[in-house]
Amino acid sequence: MKRRSVVFASLLISSAAWVAAQTAWPARPITMVVPFPPGGLADLVARPVAEAMSRELGQPVIIENKAGAGGGIGMGLVARAKPDGYTVLMALSSLTVIPQADVVLGRAPMFALADLRPIARFTADPTVLAVRSDSPWKTVQQFVDDVKKRPGAINYGSSGNYGTMHVPMEILAQNAGLKMTHVPFTGAGPAVVALLGGQIDAVSSGPATVLQQVKAGKLRVLAHWGTSPLGTLPDVPSLKDAGYNADYAQWSGLFIPKDTPEPVAQRLRAAARAAAQDPRVKEIILNAGSPVLYQDAADFEKYVQADASRMATVVNRMGKLE
Repeated sequence: MKRRSVVFASLLISSAAWVAAQTAWPARPITMVVPFPPGGLADLVARPVAEAMSRELGQPVIIENKAGAGGGIGMGLVARAKPDGYTVLMALSSLTVIPQADVVLGRAPMFALADLRPIARFTADPTVLAVRSDSPWKTVQQFVDDVKKRPGAINYGSSGNYGTMHVPMEILAQNAGLKMTHVPFTGAGPAVVALLGGQIDAVSSGPATVLQQVKAGKLRVLAHWGTSPLGTLPDVPSLKDAGYNADYAQWSGLFIPKDTPEPVAQRLRAAARAAAQDPRVKEIILNAGSPVLYQDAADFEKYVQADASRMATVVNRMGKLE
């Protein structure tokens, strides 16, 4: 009887210690991996969100930019991270593309989608077709016509093969019968710098990445990949308006390793929700060019799965890229 009491007491102590450990989380700073360089949408969203989440969690949430492979390096790092809540990911929609691209390329996967758990979506914007303001193209039809006249002569930049700036341009090229030259960079920021510097002719980018340059008169937006008018660029037509069946949304969202303990996941979920509702976060992201379009974990998980299914078809059509 005494032995049973000792065992029971030990179980109670172990259980209490586990609960206390979860209650104590977070006991140190949290790293938010942004799998792109500074200047792109993921980074623009991550910084105000991290600041707001820091206030909610009582510990600093520190941004760490881990660029490369269209975001795959940083995404893979978080997928393999210890599932203790101290490493989280601010991803873009390339998250749903890269695993299928690995299959098409026949290479070892950088990560599996199932290795990451969706926590919250913050934005979901159609990409926009941006060119320099001194370019000869005033409309998307002029751009398309010129590409058709000079196959391969007009180039565009992206954040990497199969990334969120590459896929929409390939969707347009497939639909309109275009041949352009793709120039991959490590992220949206470097691609936009190259556009401004004249090294490339165009980009397909989230509005937030180019809006300030548009306002400054340095870039011109010809069209967007959405299905309704853009709040930040209401006069810009959609590609559907121009007669092309091309649509694509670049979203940003928070993910954690799949085996993160449920109490920790729920605290991160609550902190992400509070950040999405924070007036300052909304203002910063909107001023950058993207309204907050929050989705909680359950709805976001369904959204991610649907996006992955659709992108698999697109990537298979794109085929193997060198």
